[in-house]
Amino acid sequence: MTSPADTPYRSGFACLVGRPNAGKTTLTNALVGEKVGIVSNRPQTTRHAIRGVVHRPGGQLVLVDTPGLHKPKSLLGQRLNDVVRDTLSEVDVIVFCIPADQPVGAGDAFIARQLKEISTPVVTVVTKTDAAGKKAITQQLIAASQLVDAAEIVPVSAVSGEQVELLERLLIGMLPEGPPLYPQEQTTDEDTERQIAELVREAALEKVRQEVPHSLAVTVEEITRRPDTRNPGRDLVTVHASLHCERASQKPMLLGKGGETIKAIGSEARVGLEVLLGSRVHLDLHVTVLGEWQDDPKKLQRLGY
Repeated sequence: MTSPADTPYRSGFACLVGRPNAGKTTLTNALVGEKVGIVSNRPQTTRHAIRGVVHRPGGQLVLVDTPGLHKPKSLLGQRLNDVVRDTLSEVDVIVFCIPADQPVGAGDAFIARQLKEISTPVVTVVTKTDAAGKKAITQQLIAASQLVDAAEIVPVSAVSGEQVELLERLLIGMLPEGPPLYPQEQTTDEDTERQIAELVREAALEKVRQEVPHSLAVTVEEITRRPDTRNPGRDLVTVHASLHCERASQKPMLLGKGGETIKAIGSEARVGLEVLLGSRVHLDLHVTVLGEWQDDPKKLQRLGY
């Protein structure tokens, strides 16, 4: 009988791929056990590859959450698809996410065709099972099995936690033998500035109308620390950040009447920032118009895409 001590340690990378809003980031956060990527019900919430690290006694699983593969309508969209394709070629296993609460469609078929051209093993995950009935889940599992030749097909709910541990064990078992790739205390390789910008963008996505989210980007202009007079021995962190939209008509939507919307964005973002930074935070937000940035290479570079 094999003891745990005789089981080889495994480490490697798994890429989560799927169409926009397929539940990839929520699943990544559930597997890691903490928030490493922002979530919303808006497509294209994730705009770059985010790494989350799962530490277990028998192995280390590095999850790479990618933007949703889609038919691009802008230079930004093309670059997001490039991020996904570049990532697919560099991982040990691919996790193909298909939501249980939406019919399998052209977007899923498009991704399946991409995966058939890659030799990397695929695990298909039917996500959001908490949002669908048993019959719908069964039908989705059948439909998913016909899309791609997967090593395994697993129904999972990242919200309820159902079968998350099973998926985790399955993925670690598919990794190559090797030492840990990240220190035990590290759960993501995202730098602090990008995490701050993403938390502000997440708050904004929940507060603005549907035409604004695709046109919204956030940059952190300055971060300063000084002693917190309210909490001796602690710091007060001041964050200056800019929300960039594409058209002048979108600026009033972000500001809101009497500044109500921008204040609400700041209040919501501050909660996450204080958890991230471990300090009280003063958040100073400004809204700027950066015309048609999604199709301008120089502006995309300035915004980090």
